[in-house]
Amino acid sequence: MIVQTIQLALAPVFVLVAIGNILNMMASRLSRVVDRTREMQVAFRESSGEEHDASVRELRMLARRTTLIGRAQLMMVLSAITIGITVVLIFSGQFLHAATEAAVAISFATAIALLLAGLILFLMETRVASEQLRVPLAYLELDRDL
Repeated sequence: MIVQTIQLALAPVFVLVAIGNILNMMASRLSRVVDRTREMQVAFRESSGEEHDASVRELRMLARRTTLIGRAQLMMVLSAITIGITVVLIFSGQFLHAATEAAVAISFATAIALLLAGLILFLMETRVASEQLRVPLAYLELDRDL
């Protein structure tokens, strides 16, 4: 009986491992954004004119990225917590001989919904980052054969 319960709990645990890996990657991205924000705050204070305006534009994008990553991390952590609740429900239902199937299904579906929300927010952050990193066409010198 315990072996079957452990087998049943493995799927949510694998999702939990995946969430941990995604959170690690998000934390690395957030760290880079924070470092760049600190650099741009110095540039903001030391610039004027068009250079200052460019600093402000980049700081706005960095602030947007920070918000999106933070929200994505929140969704992922909530998903991980809900996965943990799912596993607890699986085991407690087995040991208490209680009908927890509906609660397990709801908590697992909620965890997956939160995971998807986190991934969508992360996708939005990568889109903002891509916009920020667009290379001006003039720099590409497309009229030249290289």
